[in-house]
Amino acid sequence: MAAPMFTVVVPATTANLGPGYDSVGMALALYMRVAVTPATIWSVQYAGEEYADLTTGEDNLIVRTVKEVAQRYGKEIESYQLHVQSDIPLGKGLGSSATAIAAGIVVAERLLHLTFTPIEKARLGSELEGHSDNVTAALFGGVTVSYFVEDAMEVIQLPKPTIGAVILVPPEALKTSDSRGLLPTDLRHTEAAAGSAAGSLLTTAIAIGDWALAGRMMEKDVFHERFRKPLFPFFDEIRTYCHSLGAYGMTISGAGPSLFVAVQDGQEQQMAEKLAVKFPYYDVMALKPAETGARIE
Repeated sequence: MAAPMFTVVVPATTANLGPGYDSVGMALALYMRVAVTPATIWSVQYAGEEYADLTTGEDNLIVRTVKEVAQRYGKEIESYQLHVQSDIPLGKGLGSSATAIAAGIVVAERLLHLTFTPIEKARLGSELEGHSDNVTAALFGGVTVSYFVEDAMEVIQLPKPTIGAVILVPPEALKTSDSRGLLPTDLRHTEAAAGSAAGSLLTTAIAIGDWALAGRMMEKDVFHERFRKPLFPFFDEIRTYCHSLGAYGMTISGAGPSLFVAVQDGQEQQMAEKLAVKFPYYDVMALKPAETGARIE
């Protein structure tokens, strides 16, 4: 492969964090790298087997994003080859589609000589993804809290959280559309009020660094957890065991099927090793939050 013009690096994400449904996301230090080189036709080359079944032409999600940005801004764009290396499990609730969209936005911005404001990036990504939690965290890093409804887009980026993260990844992938199909169309007002209160406390606790409280609120979700929980083998046992080890809290990562555990900073490796022994069904990863989002390396 010819030397790339530039490389875009995008972090994985975990979204919702329990009651922050479709609004709260956290970037994780697990990365996708997209190297860009000139070519006569669009093509995408993936390193490794994890992404081997994805499309590699103009229908690829990264390419579609680049071309969509060009169309929206009335720009012509030439063809390029994208060489992708990713450590992010595909379809496992760690924002693999959001990272592709975030990468496409940054690639387009560079190739088309555009300059986006943060809110413009957030809106582009949210419109293409269909919701805002994963893609804003992938674009900006840290923890993002966003409001994305029709014509309204607001985002707050909180500092990098001082925690460790443990991710339990099951062997089978899950389509977000299938996971969303498990959710009811309506909730009782009292349930929605309780969920809103938990979400408000969650984000406030994260903002002030009170992860003990944030962890408790992570487990107070009423919007999606109980409906998706049957998809997760040993869900209750894992949560109970995490509590016994001193974790702040455990919840579903995005739409699943992975689980996210928030632990004290520096304890993630020890926690991951114990969970791997106790629940060998899952591939367990010890990670740190990522302070920065999608960037040109």
